[in-house]
Parts: sequence; structure tokens; C-alpha cells
Amino acid sequence: MLSLKELNQQFMNQADREWASRTAAAIKNKVSAVSLTVGSAIPYSTVNGRFDDWSDRIEWWCNGFWSGLLWLMYTETRDERYLEQARISEAALDACFRDFVGMDHDAGFRWLPTAVSDYRLTGNEASRRRGLLAATILAGRYNPAGEFIRAWDGLPTAERNNVGWGIIDCMMNLPILYWASEETQDPRFREIAMKHADTVSWAFVRPDGSCEHIVEFDPFSGEKVAIHGGQGYADGSSWTRGQAWGLYGFVLSYIHSGKEAYLDTAKRIAHYFIANIPESGHIPVDFRQPAEPDWEDSTASAIASCGLIELARHVPDGERHLYLQAAIKLLKALDRDRCCYDLSNDAIVQKCTAAYHDKEHEFNIIYGDSYYAEAIFKLTGNDFLIW
Repeated sequence: MLSLKELNQQFMNQADREWASRTAAAIKNKVSAVSLTVGSAIPYSTVNGRFDDWSDRIEWWCNGFWSGLLWLMYTETRDERYLEQARISEAALDACFRDFVGMDHDAGFRWLPTAVSDYRLTGNEASRRRGLLAATILAGRYNPAGEFIRAWDGLPTAERNNVGWGIIDCMMNLPILYWASEETQDPRFREIAMKHADTVSWAFVRPDGSCEHIVEFDPFSGEKVAIHGGQGYADGSSWTRGQAWGLYGFVLSYIHSGKEAYLDTAKRIAHYFIANIPESGHIPVDFRQPAEPDWEDSTASAIASCGLIELARHVPDGERHLYLQAAIKLLKALDRDRCCYDLSNDAIVQKCTAAYHDKEHEFNIIYGDSYYAEAIFKLTGNDFLIW
């Protein structure tokens, strides 16, 4: 494995290194200015260009990403104001434990960029306890019959029975289980994470490297019984953010477990993703959506870029260029056409879409900024891995 600094020095040309450095500086300048106006808010999107506040809906799965962006800024600057502001989200999320709301599969998305990042960077024992509690609750969602982690709660209805539903997004939540195993020296967390990843590798990832969003299992027998299109265009299509979750998620499972099959699966998903990148470098909401309307999801570009950069670190020298250059192409397209670095809009990354069939498309989403900053900082050698 190469460090990110070694990847930067050995496999990026001088022009790309200078571009990444300039872009990182622009991100830091923008977040520095915007963070002063956010205060105790927990942003998800923007209203008239200004960040909103989801602190009154603390169970929302995205409520860790602002903190994650601030911790990234802290690793870059060591400015303690980012530490103090990041801890606002971390403390607010305690309501989810207290009231047991929103405790679905998204534990990693909320407590890795908040509590676990805090503990890794500062040794804060209260943060460690929060992270372990979140991991323990996530482990409790494991269904041993189907060897998968249940996505959402709710009793079955005539229209929907999600008791047996798993989703591709959960690959990004597994790292909190790997971390908990390392922290406690208890193999159960790691085994649950690997069992789920093994199931995803055969039940979600198709032979061509495309991925299902939702797979329904019989919760009693574990048999795969149906697929659901979820946030993509249709059943059997190729929701791009789901592709990115799978790509990055399998790289992370390889990093944390060392299981070569996960690296191979990540490469298969990556090859499919790379083969479908449009000439413009801008990623649609679904690789199999109709030509019109041509909706984009810039978050898929940012997330996939993070996965591709990490993938480039863990493959033989002859393969690194393929993944690294694909990431750089995606990031340069965002930087050139889809990023706002002035203060006309609080968000950096533009044209993000949560789901194909939502009424709203191509707006600001906080994890677009978080993953974009993560990817650019990786290119400049920042080795801090939130996940």
C-alpha cells in the first residue's frame, strides 16, 4: 500500500499536483468563511444559497457530514474552532440514542464523521463510547438467516415489507463495525461486517460490475426474493450514487479486513463506473436513465473519486494510473463546472440529486461538499480516513 503522499509524488504529474493544491486551498478558504456563519446549525442543503438547519430532525442520516467536513478542515489546519464546531453535531446526535429514533443501518454515516473521528484525532473518551454504542446498535440489525444488515425499520404493510431489505449504501456503514472490533478486540463486529459484505458481493453486484440499490431477502430463510430500484431510475437500472457506495465501500472493507475478494469486487464496480463516465466527466443520476431529462448527481462523482483514489493505493503499480486518472477526471470536471468557491452560495458542489424520481433535482447536498473535500485532500496527501 502506498501512502497518499507517495501516490501524489510518484503517480501524479506536476500540473495535476499544482491543480490539486490550488483546489484544496479554494476549499479551505470557502469552508473557513462559511463555517463562521453556520453556528450551531447542522446543514443538509441550501435555501436561497444559504445552508439550512436540520438539528430539529436530528435522526436524518446526513447529519454527520457537516461534522466530517469540519474534522477534515481540522486535520488540514489544526484550528480548534473546527473541533469545537464539529462537536456540536456529535453532541446533538445523542438524542438518537436517548429517544431511539433513526437508529437504522446508517450508524456509520452519522457516527464515523462525528464521534469516531473525534476519538481518533483527540482521544476523547466520551466520543469513543458514542462510537461503540452506535456500532453495537448497528450490529444488532444483523439478520443471521440471510447474513445481511437490515436497512430500515417499520412493520410490514400491504404495500411494503422491508423486514428483509438490505441496501448497497450500507457498505459505507460497515467501517464503524471494523473500528469497533479493533477498539474492543472483539471479533463479532468484524464478522458481522464481513458476512454482510459477502452477501452484498453476490446479491447486489452484478457480473458487469453494476449494482442493485435494494435487495429483498426472505427474513426467515435468507433467500433473495426481489430487487427494488430505490433511488435509481428503475428496477435493474444503475443508480450512480449506489455504484459509488459500492465502489468505495468494498475498498474500505478490503482496507479493514485484508480480504482480497473485496478488492476484486471494488475493481469490478470501478471498471463499470469508469466505462460509463461521459466525455464531460459529469455523472448522471442513473447510468441507465433516459437521455432526457439529463439529470446529474455530482455527489456520485465525489464519492466515487474517493473510492478510486483509495483503490489506486492498494493495487500494483501498473494499475494505479487507471483509477487515479479516472478520479482526477471526475474531480476536475466538478472543479471546472460544478463548484462554487465564492460566497454567493454556502455550498461548494452544485447539481446534486438525492433520487431520480424525487420532485427536486440538481440542488446542494452537504455530503457532496464533504466527499469532494475528502477526495481533493487525499490528492494533496492527507491520510486521515474518516471511514
